[in-house]
Amino acid sequence: MEVPYLYISLLLLLLASYLFRRKSANLPPTVFPVLPIIGHLYLLKPPLHRTLAKISAKYGPVLLLQLGFRRVLLVSSPSATEECFTKNDIIFANRPHMLFGKIIGNNYTTLIWSSYGENWRNLCRIASLEILSTRRLNEFHDIRVDECRLMIRKLMSDSNPVNMKTVFYELTLNVMMRMISGKRYFGGDIAATEEEGTRFRKIMDETVLLASAANIAPYRS
Repeated sequence: MEVPYLYISLLLLLLASYLFRRKSANLPPTVFPVLPIIGHLYLLKPPLHRTLAKISAKYGPVLLLQLGFRRVLLVSSPSATEECFTKNDIIFANRPHMLFGKIIGNNYTTLIWSSYGENWRNLCRIASLEILSTRRLNEFHDIRVDECRLMIRKLMSDSNPVNMKTVFYELTLNVMMRMISGKRYFGGDIAATEEEGTRFRKIMDETVLLASAANIAPYRS
């Protein structure tokens, strides 16, 4: 009988410690109850965007959620979003360090996963000049037009139902890869035996699968 009482005492101690720390900090309101270990993960059900919209509608436009051991700020009002990304943009510029970002993002050194600092500013500068500038976008205009033409031609030639999500996915990747390497890796005119294209498609499919899979690691610490 002593062991269960010990577990209950430890849980109560952890809960009291959490509530004390939260009251002493200037934090946004949160949703009660906050369960031990999992926090608010029990609230997240598919489809996720609708679940978060319901939570915001019920509890307010700015909420602090505890997902495992990670704190997440849920912002749903335009004014609060503007304040986060204009007045306090540097504060929110850092990226969370997750296992997926470490592996796919070359140890958090890519533009998407890099934290705010010299490396991130340098990558933004390169992207702005070499990819997103008006001059470069005009240079890539023919590529975008050509890929859209190929996509429309493919849709017109097939009378069967089409998964538009897959079509736009292939369109986007073909445009990106032609901008970067001058090659397209998706579409009916691509030989399935082409080694480089086959390897690239396999990498992209595996990356998307891993990115969308459930992974408890980011919320454990």
